[in-house]
Amino acid sequence: MKRVYNFSAGPSMLPEEVLRKAADEILDYKGCGQSVMEMSHRSSVFQGIIDRAESLLREVMGIPDNYKVLFLQGGASSQFAMIPLNLMVNSHKADYVLTGQWATKSWKEASRYGETRVIASSKDKTFTYIPKLDPKTFTPDADYFYICMNNTIYGTLYHTLPETGKVPLVADISSCICSEPLDVSKFGLLFAGAQKNLAPAGLTIVIVREDLVGHAQEITPTMFNYKTHVDGGSMFNTPPCWTIYICMMVLDWIQNTVGGLGEMQKRNQKKAKLLYDYLDNSKLFRGTVVPEDRSLMNVPFVTDSDELNAKFVKESTEAGFVNLKGHRTVGGMRASIYNAMPYEGVEKLVDFMDKFEKANG
Repeated sequence: MKRVYNFSAGPSMLPEEVLRKAADEILDYKGCGQSVMEMSHRSSVFQGIIDRAESLLREVMGIPDNYKVLFLQGGASSQFAMIPLNLMVNSHKADYVLTGQWATKSWKEASRYGETRVIASSKDKTFTYIPKLDPKTFTPDADYFYICMNNTIYGTLYHTLPETGKVPLVADISSCICSEPLDVSKFGLLFAGAQKNLAPAGLTIVIVREDLVGHAQEITPTMFNYKTHVDGGSMFNTPPCWTIYICMMVLDWIQNTVGGLGEMQKRNQKKAKLLYDYLDNSKLFRGTVVPEDRSLMNVPFVTDSDELNAKFVKESTEAGFVNLKGHRTVGGMRASIYNAMPYEGVEKLVDFMDKFEKANG
């Protein structure tokens, strides 16, 4: 069996032991005689799976009791509309910081449902930094303040959160969820597409403070109302059962094999340091993000030649390092080194980059 090192921005690598366990259980989950892919979501067996997944997520992330956990569909992009429909209900105002494509898309969508203000943007330098924020410029009566915490395409991360006071802070954590400890109590709402760090594609996780639920705008479709899913226990309609099952096992791996988010953070910092240190000392490759705002998860880099970039992508793919081509909007290369990427994978990538540099520098 040949396994490559998958540096995709998502769907991404899953822990090998989780994949092996899923393979063992694919025909018969714990003696029930059926696969999770074919069992009723109304069965007691699946209820046990979704309950365990929520319990583990609460344990791993330290989610306070006054927050609801939802397992939804529609991708993180559906949240671009669900958030304003459910939260933009008092002043009908919201503040946005634009640090990349996904924050920009979310802002444009929210602008259909209320008054939005762009507090800051890093578009002027191709989103290669996180803008410095002045709380004096924030809208004091905004219904929420929105950030994309880790920017998958551009490789930036908020290392310091905005101080929004009584205004609920909302964050897209799709590409950094469970990569390091996070104080959930600092947020009104967190959401993530699970296909980066927790599961295959198809599952969206929402963590929302309970006082923000139940006030949706009148125009809100039933399926876009958080209360619908809170009341239905994430099963108002058929949930993505298989993806939730894999998510449960990945969370178990984080908690009981890795040792929790503190240990996960150490692993991720070690991997990222290895790659960034190489880039900082290379004469051929260079990182594109200002050092103080670098992501632990997504590392974009380039040479000074489009031809060399293309050659590197081709040769790295042939060598078993796949999906290193940068996003189509920025070009170059990007190594996404999510939780399941082993240190060995980054080590071998750096070794390959060094050989490529010596041959092409």
